[in-house]
Amino acid sequence: MPHPAHLEQTIAEPLEFIGVGLHSGAPVTMRLLPAPAGSGIVFRRTDLDNFEIPAVGRNVAKVSYATSLMRQGVLIQTTEHLLSALIGMGIDNVIVELDNLELPILDGSALPYVEAFLSVGIRTQRRRRETIRVLRPVEVRDGDKFIGVYPGSGYKILYTIDFPAPIGRQTSCVDLAAETYGTYIAAARTFGYKADEKRLRDMGLIRGAGPENAIILDANGPQNGPLRFADEYVRHKVLDLIGDLALCGRRIEGHVVAERAGHAMHTALVSRLLKDRSAWELAHVPTADAPMQASSKLALSSNALASPALIGA
Repeated sequence: MPHPAHLEQTIAEPLEFIGVGLHSGAPVTMRLLPAPAGSGIVFRRTDLDNFEIPAVGRNVAKVSYATSLMRQGVLIQTTEHLLSALIGMGIDNVIVELDNLELPILDGSALPYVEAFLSVGIRTQRRRRETIRVLRPVEVRDGDKFIGVYPGSGYKILYTIDFPAPIGRQTSCVDLAAETYGTYIAAARTFGYKADEKRLRDMGLIRGAGPENAIILDANGPQNGPLRFADEYVRHKVLDLIGDLALCGRRIEGHVVAERAGHAMHTALVSRLLKDRSAWELAHVPTADAPMQASSKLALSSNALASPALIGA
């Protein structure tokens, strides 16, 4: 039986992930723990006396090549892939324990998280789920870059990127209300250009990056192909956006349009939206119209994760 989507959810059992941070290169062990209804997503630094940082917009720190959270000087780096998987799979409440400052990059996508959630199950809780229902447009512009959120049913994203060759211009349109995250978005990996490697490493970035966790591009295309999707690059940007917008504290009910945006603009939209209280309202997910939620995929997980879309472009 599918769990009702109008109720909050958490993971059914604890999960553990071990890896290295994408930018720090530091080893990290991360545990996800079930959390009570209404608690939201909370990060906990076990190496710093279990100091907690809620995943909300007021805690957004420096944002450039990844999204970071900070509270009282304590930092959590590169939160977007995990937050994306949680929102995409309908998980509202979880405690994220880690023993270093940066989340593990794993394979560079959100797929390991999705597979883990499906392996242990997703548990329904006795609390009505609230969304942020957009009432009027909120936009952020920076030259030819743009992002905006608009009133509309469901949670739809239209994202366009325009990178140097060999990527070029790509557009993706996703309806998260249709439960497409696991097959359409989760497996898209982060990417970068080989020509930028030295510059970024000199800046203290991508010290944990490699062909096992990122698509590495030269002028001829990916050095470590094949791609998982023909448009994997823009799908990964959608993945990042979902994770960054999770910092609103709840799933959005509205339509998002982005043109050449990135982490800084994603989180700027979060800040602008939350500050303009006239632009949104808290709304309960309607019982009758609630779509099948992530937990109902447990019986379908083998089919979802074996989709041809995940196997090759």
